[in-house]
Amino acid sequence: MRVLRASASRSNASVTDQQLEENARTFLGLLRRALVDGSVIDHSGAEWKHVKDFIATLSRQRAEAGFTPTETATFIFSFKEPLFVQFRKEFSGSVTDLGDEIWRATVLIDKLGLLTMEAYQKSREEIIRRQQQELLEISTPVVRIWEGILALPLIGTLDSARTQVVMQNLLEAIVSHSAAIAIIDITGVPTVDTIVAQHLLKTVAAARLMGADCIISGIRPQIAQTIVHLGVDLTDVITKATLADAFQIALRKTGYGVAAADRPRKA
Repeated sequence: MRVLRASASRSNASVTDQQLEENARTFLGLLRRALVDGSVIDHSGAEWKHVKDFIATLSRQRAEAGFTPTETATFIFSFKEPLFVQFRKEFSGSVTDLGDEIWRATVLIDKLGLLTMEAYQKSREEIIRRQQQELLEISTPVVRIWEGILALPLIGTLDSARTQVVMQNLLEAIVSHSAAIAIIDITGVPTVDTIVAQHLLKTVAAARLMGADCIISGIRPQIAQTIVHLGVDLTDVITKATLADAFQIALRKTGYGVAAADRPRKA
């Protein structure tokens, strides 16, 4: 507990002494049961399943709580010192037996520590993938800007993974809003190459299959030159320089228009 408290006090994550003690008691109970029922050397048997499950759960909880890999592995490695102290008491009369027991304990704790690191790394990768997916969904909002008209502003690089999210969000919005026009604004896309252009065309084609026409806005002079140089065929797609121009086209295609309101005359 002294080592665990010292490790927890250096961590930015929060954990109480009660939680540390409960985790330590649970781990010791499972470890004792596995050592009695199973092999000290071979940890692949069913007797070690509960120990491994506990380590995986603890590592995932600590990864989500913000513990570092070192702080997570310290939970296992902290048991070395009290074990060795106990061994010195039990085998004080035989140096050979003491050395054998310390070696077996070292191998055991090291293997469990490595298992902790693997479980922690796997949990961190899952968290990162989940966060990336959430960021993709947040960074591709579909906005209803008028009756039957949607806008999809894109910011950043458009790769295959993001295109899938863009396409899914757009198609779902077309269905839910019964939209007839979808404006895809690429003002925030830094560069357009062949791959990006193909992704845009796939999104436009998918929207058309759902009965909605697409307008691509944000075509800057540099992007226009790049598209022409790449030989990308956008003749079947309406393109505009600004979102405002695309919105005017969308209004006309849906039977709406914008007119200036009559200003009251000054007395």
